Amino acid sequence: MEEGREVRPLTADDVDIWVEMLGNAYPVMDLHTREAREAQAARIRERLDAPTVRWYGLFQDDTLLGGMRLHDFQMTCFETPLLVGGVGMVAVDLAHKKEHVARDLISFYLRHYRDRGAPLGILYPFRPDFYHAMGFGYGVKMNSYRVAPAALPARGNRSRVRFLRDEGRASVVSLHNTLAARTHGMIALAPDAAPYYLARPELRLAGWYGEDGTLRGYLAFAFELPDSHMNFVLQDIVVHELVYADSEALLGLLAFLRAQRDQAQAIIFHTLSDSFHYLLTDPRNGSQRLTPHVYHESNTQGVGLMYRLLDVRRFFAALPDHRFGAETLTLRLTLRDSFLPEQDGGVVVRFERGAARLEPDDTPADVELRLAVGDASALLMGCVSLRGLYDFGLAEVSDERAVSRLDALFHAERPPVCLTPF
Repeated sequence: MEEGREVRPLTADDVDIWVEMLGNAYPVMDLHTREAREAQAARIRERLDAPTVRWYGLFQDDTLLGGMRLHDFQMTCFETPLLVGGVGMVAVDLAHKKEHVARDLISFYLRHYRDRGAPLGILYPFRPDFYHAMGFGYGVKMNSYRVAPAALPARGNRSRVRFLRDEGRASVVSLHNTLAARTHGMIALAPDAAPYYLARPELRLAGWYGEDGTLRGYLAFAFELPDSHMNFVLQDIVVHELVYADSEALLGLLAFLRAQRDQAQAIIFHTLSDSFHYLLTDPRNGSQRLTPHVYHESNTQGVGLMYRLLDVRRFFAALPDHRFGAETLTLRLTLRDSFLPEQDGGVVVRFERGAARLEPDDTPADVELRLAVGDASALLMGCVSLRGLYDFGLAEVSDERAVSRLDALFHAERPPVCLTPF
C-alpha cells in the first residue's frame, strides 16, 4: 500500500461522502436526489455497529478514496459451518480511478479475514477477470430460464400453497437456516440480516406447507411487464427465490406457478441447477435460436459468485469429518498465490479413504498437484473437476497416471449453492 494510505472503519462523519461515491459507482441504486442519498446514509448509519457487517474506507491523508462492505458469513462447507468473509459494495471515487484503490481495498479484505481465521472469502464480481487475477476462482454458473407456464409439471399439490404474511416470515428464516445447515455453500441468515425479499414490497411470498402445518418450501416472485409488450393483462412472473426441503414441496410450488398461465405468459427462473430442464415438458425458452448442430436454446448462463482460499492449511484442518472421495494417498498441493505469499508454495495432505490430514512440509508425497490459487479454490469447493482443469492445462500433475485418482478425490457430490445476495 502506498505511503500515507490506510484502511479503517467508516464513521458516521464519513457516510455522506461514501454514499455519494456509491451513487456514482452504482447508478442502479438510484441515489440521484438529495432525499435518496439522505435515506441511504441513514440506513448505513443505523448499521455501522451491526455485528456481522462492517464498512471500511481507504484513506489517503484523511481523504476517502473508496470503500467496501465486509460480511461475516457462516457458510456450510460440505458438512461443516465455517466463518467465511464476504465483500461487496466496492466503490472508488471517480477522481481516483486507476490508482489501485480497489486493489488495496481487496488486499486488506483478504488479510483481514485470514487473520481472523476464515479459510475462505467470497464475492460477486463487477468484473470477473479483475478478481480472477487476484486469486478468486469461478463458482457455479447461474442459469436463467424463460418457461411457458404450461411446460411446468402439474402433478404437485398446489392446494397447500399459502401466501405468507408477517406472521409466517419467521418460518421462512427458520426453513432457510435449516436447509443452510445441510447444504454445501449455503449461508445462514444472521439475526441482524433480514432476507432481501422481506423488505421489497413488490415481491410476493408464497409457502408450501406439509400435512403437519410445517413450512417446507417457499418462493418469492414479482409480476413484470415484458419489454415492448402492449397487452397489459399478460405479464411475466419472475421468481427471485425458490427454496424447498423436498421434491414434494418443489412440485407443489411449481404447480401453483403453472396455474397462473391465464395471466402470465412466461415464468422466469434463476437457478444454479444444471438439471432444471428435466422438470419441463418443453425446455425451450421461446427464442427459436439453434446452436450447431441442432441444439435448441433452453437458457442463458452467467458467471457470478467467486471463491478464494485465504488459508489452505486451515481449510483442510477445518474439515476433519469430511471425506474427499475414497482415495488413500499423500498429496503435495502447490499453489501459486501472489496476493497472499504466505500460501504461495506447497502443503502436504495425507488422505486416508478421503479423510484429510495435514503433514509436515518435508513429508514425501505420492503425487504433486500444481495450480493457481483461484483454480484450486474452485476445485476444493466442488465447482470444477480436476480432470477439466488438467485437460485445459490449468493443473499440472507430477504423474499423469494419478489424474483419475485426483479427479475422484476432489469430486463433489453436489456443487455449492449460494442464495445470498450481498
